[in-house]
Amino acid sequence: MLARVIGAGVAGLCAAYALARAGLDVELVEREAAPGRGCSHYAGGMIAPWCELESAEPLVARLGEEALDFWTREIGVATVAGSLVVAPPRERAELPDFARRTRAYETLDSQGVAALEPDLAGRFDRALYFPREAHLDPRAAMAELAARLAAAPNVVLRFGQDAGDLATQADWTVDCRGLAARDALSHLRGVKGEMLILRSDEITLSRPVRMLHPRRPAYVVPRGRGLFMVGATMIENEERARVSARSVVELVNSAFALHPAFAEAEIVEMGSDLRPAFPDNLPRLTKQGRSLYINGLYRHGFLLAPALARRAMEVILHDAYFPEVMDAHKDQRESARGDRDHAADAARGIGL
Repeated sequence: MLARVIGAGVAGLCAAYALARAGLDVELVEREAAPGRGCSHYAGGMIAPWCELESAEPLVARLGEEALDFWTREIGVATVAGSLVVAPPRERAELPDFARRTRAYETLDSQGVAALEPDLAGRFDRALYFPREAHLDPRAAMAELAARLAAAPNVVLRFGQDAGDLATQADWTVDCRGLAARDALSHLRGVKGEMLILRSDEITLSRPVRMLHPRRPAYVVPRGRGLFMVGATMIENEERARVSARSVVELVNSAFALHPAFAEAEIVEMGSDLRPAFPDNLPRLTKQGRSLYINGLYRHGFLLAPALARRAMEVILHDAYFPEVMDAHKDQRESARGDRDHAADAARGIGL
């Protein structure tokens, strides 16, 4: 059986990998000359299911927990060092609000912060620590997946080609084109994300640090070799290529609020792209005949792609049905119930 996967971002790479591992013949088609050139290229790479409960539905966290094992053990490209959540002194009230909406965290005082991140010693007297979360370099992760696919005898990679130009027919098509799939998924919209990569030899971080702010939250993710990715903007427009001056200023200010050394950091790269999302910001696995669409991963591409890929494989091989991602109405009902179920647990003593 031949499965043709269209699109080689993180969703397409994970889908091709899951299908190939299951024994199918796989053809991965990407119109760009190399994999990972879309919005996955600009991702933060935080595998943080419990932090994401702050603004995402419980479904995202449940699916995201599957990514921890995939990226840390199966592919081996993620580091489990946890996530640290801090707030400037004037915004300290944001921390208990964040805690009430999340779970699986520990509370830290200034000594606890210094023990985790010595370069932040004395800067924050309260923090939340999510010890089971992980992070990765998205570009390295996609390169590793692509290399494994290239080495597999049952996989053919077609870069620089358009799927519409191929003459042969596949038994199944798995469409992972992101926003380009609006020709088939009319409810998709693009949510713009912008990021910076900074270089500084004056600060070392071992894990992602989220800086809370009521209007300008941001995160800083270490990439090694003195590099740090700074991001968080979510803009409801579809101007793909432009990074606004306002966003650059806000992202740099957020990094500076974390540590003054970032004021002198070199800006190595700026980038933006459009993340595909449905109206409820939840992912979908849509079946239309012998085609499957993996889409709507919003800003959770690396967190959700492994779970959606595994489910797509089960649909193709076993005609499985997954209501949590294939039934929009059920998603919304389960999310509402999930909010109520974990509210009492999350509202326990916070100690802030």
